[in-house]
Amino acid sequence: MKKVIATENAPKAVGPYSQAIEANGILYISGQIPVVPADGSVPEGIVDQTRQSLKNIGAILAEAGMDYDNVVKTTVLLDDIADFKAMNDVYAEFFTGDKPARACYQVAALPMGVKVEIEAVAVK
Repeated sequence: MKKVIATENAPKAVGPYSQAIEANGILYISGQIPVVPADGSVPEGIVDQTRQSLKNIGAILAEAGMDYDNVVKTTVLLDDIADFKAMNDVYAEFFTGDKPARACYQVAALPMGVKVEIEAVAVK
């Protein structure tokens, strides 16, 4: 059985998808771009954008009764792989225990011209 997870504390989906789906104790979080849910703004720079994307993931995790420790896999999309170290530094602030598995790619472009998008999979 699947359950849609949605919260006002993360940006609304900008297309025909859900913020997250929980199925059989596994939470699949759609890619989160660094949009501030309160006002729709986007922070400047990779550091603040990474932080906001991870805060958005945190809000979705909380809605599902989970936290960052439940995350087992992430995928990070960067518009410039040169931002890898700066993104990693912020990422390490959020994943302080056992680190999830991860893939990171440079892509040609991201929605709204942002620098980073992060998706996650978590388990209860």
